[in-house]
This record gives sequence, structure tokens and C-alpha cells, in this order.
Amino acid sequence: MDELKPMDAEQLREYGHQMVDFIADYYKNIESFPVCSQVQPGYLRELLPDSAPVRPESLQDVLDDVQLKILPGVTHWQSPDYFAYFPSNSSVAGFLGEMLSAGINMVGFSWITSPAATELEMIVLDWLAKALKLPDQFLSTGHGGGVIQGTASEAVLVVLLAARDQVLRRVGKDATGRLVVYCSDQTHSALQKACKIAGIYPENFRLLKTDSSTDYALSPESLSEAISRDIASGLIPFFFCATVGTTSSTAVDPLTELGKISNSNGLWFHIDAAYAGSACICPEFRHYIHGVEGANSFNMNAHKWFLTNFDCSALWVKDRSALIQSLSTNPEFLKNKASQDNKVVDYKDWQIPLGRRFRSLKLWMVLRLYGLENLQAYIRNHIELARKFEELVNLDSRFEVAAPRRFSLVCFRLVSAQNDAEHANQLNRELLEAVNSTGNLFISHTVLSDKYILRFAVGAPLTEERHVLEAWKTLQEKAALLLT
Repeated sequence: MDELKPMDAEQLREYGHQMVDFIADYYKNIESFPVCSQVQPGYLRELLPDSAPVRPESLQDVLDDVQLKILPGVTHWQSPDYFAYFPSNSSVAGFLGEMLSAGINMVGFSWITSPAATELEMIVLDWLAKALKLPDQFLSTGHGGGVIQGTASEAVLVVLLAARDQVLRRVGKDATGRLVVYCSDQTHSALQKACKIAGIYPENFRLLKTDSSTDYALSPESLSEAISRDIASGLIPFFFCATVGTTSSTAVDPLTELGKISNSNGLWFHIDAAYAGSACICPEFRHYIHGVEGANSFNMNAHKWFLTNFDCSALWVKDRSALIQSLSTNPEFLKNKASQDNKVVDYKDWQIPLGRRFRSLKLWMVLRLYGLENLQAYIRNHIELARKFEELVNLDSRFEVAAPRRFSLVCFRLVSAQNDAEHANQLNRELLEAVNSTGNLFISHTVLSDKYILRFAVGAPLTEERHVLEAWKTLQEKAALLLT
């Protein structure tokens, strides 16, 4: 084999085939690995040299190391027995789009740096907005539009910055210490991090309490009361984030009522539908985002449950000028005629970094190679598998379902015969540990109303009914051992 050149079409063809074969074999054998990596911290340092090689090594040597040293330290998110956190979908179409994006390898910060990258992103996000039946104000043909961010954390940060700067232009930049942000105690912690970055005072970050009486959705009254209290204290409420499909239990906040309260008080209203947004392409689940017409921004992660490889977080805004005013820079070295003439979108002004990858290729390929009909069937299948798991839990008196199932997440727990809350929590901690250490499946947990709850999230592309049944069998076996 000739020495590897920096880039050579024929070498790329040869090595590329080898790599695709390696990845295909990985998927073929994925069920043979323990789902959750069983290594100890620091394991890899003992297996790899302490400095880089001076002379080139062969691809085969590297792949052998991946097999023997890297894969044991991988938790297999694409395993059909992966039921932890939320899914992070990989697909043939998503992979091909990722491959093409890596092959073209452009940095599309402004229109001129690759017109197709900007224009395809605008088009596919319009396609997805229409599939979700989002209001026309979110389409790029008006004053709004969509943009692909890396994650929902970036999405909430950029809209928070846009909202902050919008309000400070009105009340004066010295008012930062009076700005208040609202969300429920079930909202993703990404918002808290965004507030730290945006300079919102920690004491002005309102985590409003939820409980089982509303199935952990935020009650409009608690938002309304909190806003009134803060206005009376001379503070400035300016941003509210609602969630469709919370991380702990997939609770859905009542968007219509919360939107009215936000709008009447002049707050920026953001909807985080990172996980559950994908389900809303199915007509029977679209009602979960009723009220989106009242929102300033809406976000869903195509990389969670929409067969698009990480990362691809779709954010839509009604008024793109708010984002651009907050995030735009215009140094001499980036000036060009198309941008100066205001004829184009420059996505650098819609995000934190300057550089950006050609991520729309992945989403375009997923939408074209599967079509909405197959994507809907894919989502429905996972929801049906979760329903079957929930049924199994309900049939076993040793267990209970701990929160209503709306999508493909089941929250459940082992019941303690001792009627002792701390004992029950300890029992479920031990069950989680016992189940995950088998390597047969991987689940995660949360805490709701001081109860330690197990989460079973169906959503890996390879998961079939047999995997759900096997997982339940393992859970029952480990529970029986703990209860004796």
C-alpha cells in the first residue's frame, strides 16, 4: 500500500470502502456488545501510547485498535437494547448525508461561502415546518425562518440572547440586573446554563414548581402569579420557555394558555420540543403543539427521534431580525456584495460560532429517502412498543407506572412492600444498577415528587418487540432477586 496522501480520489475510494465495511459490520454485530460500557475511568490511558506516532501506521492497525480498545469504552446508543435518556438516531440516509457533508467539507458561514448550503437549509427547514404544520410566520418566505443549530442548548441560548437584547434596546442596557426568566422545574437545565452565559442574575431565574396534579405540566396560574409578583417588585419579565415532552416524564405544558400570558406581558415565548417535536409530524400527535402560533421560537432535535445523525437541532423564529441584531458581526474580511446588498441569509448571524457544517444535507436525505409516510410509521412503531411495555408493567403488581405515557417513554418503578419512601428509592436505585451491569440493556432514571423513577425510552432504529420483551424479562428477574 502506498503512503497515504492528504487527499487522493483512489485512496479515498479504497479506504472509504474499508471503513464502510467496518461500520456495517459494527451494526451487524451491535447486539454482541454490552449496551452500557463496563470499563473503569482511565482505562484507555493504559492501552494507548503516551505520544503520537512519528511514522504513519496502517488503517488496518487503527481499525484493530478501534475493535479492541475503543469499542469496549463505547456505550452503544444505536443498540436495539438502548432505552436510556432519549434516543439519538442514526440511519442509513442520515449516515450518507453526514458522509457527503464530510466529503464536500465546506464552512458555510455566509451565503457566498457556499450558496447551496444556505439555500438548502432554508428549504429543508421550510419542508419540516410544513410537515409540523407550523404557522407561516416561521417560514423563510416571510420575516422568520429556520436554522440548524448543534443542540437544543444552543437553540435556547441564541433566542434568549435575542430576547435579552430586544428588551434592553427598549429599557436601556443598565437594566440587565432586573431581567427575569421563567420556566418550570421540569425544563431542561440547558436554559439555566444559557442564563449564566447571557448574564441573567441567578436570583432572577424562576423555576416554577410542578407536581403530579398536572402530570408535571406547568400551570398557567403559577406563571401568571410569578410575573405579577416580579412586575410589582420593579423587575422586568422578558423570557419564558415551555416544554413539549419534558426530559423526566415527557410532560406537555399547556401552550395556548401560557402563550397568552407571555404575549400579554411582552415576554419572548420559546417552545422546547427537542424530543417530542418529531412525533408531531403524525396528525394524531399534532395537538400537543396546539398553541405554537403564540410562540416567538420553536425547537426540535431531528437528531433525537427523526433518523438524522447527530447533530441537527432545528430552530424556527418568527422574526429573524431579532436574532441577527443580537448575533451579527460584519468585519471587513467577511464583506461581500451579496451580503451588503441584503439579498441573502448569512447564517453566521443566527448562531454562536462563525463556522458551520453542511448539516442540511443529512435532513434533506432523510426526508427524501424515507418520505414523511415512512417517518410517521417509524414514530408510531416506537410509541406502540412503549405502549406494550407499559402494559407489561401494569400486569405485574410488583411494579407501577409512575407518570402518564404520551410518546415512547415509560416512567415506572418497583414498589416497596415496606411502605417506606426511602426504601423504595433505594430498591429502584439497586434495580437500575443491577439491570445496567448485565450489559443486556441500558436504562436511566429521574426523580419526580421525591420518588426515584426508572425511565424506559424506546427510540433506537433497530429496536423490535423482541428487544422490549427481553428487557422486561431482565427487569423482572433482577427485581425478583432484590425482593427476596
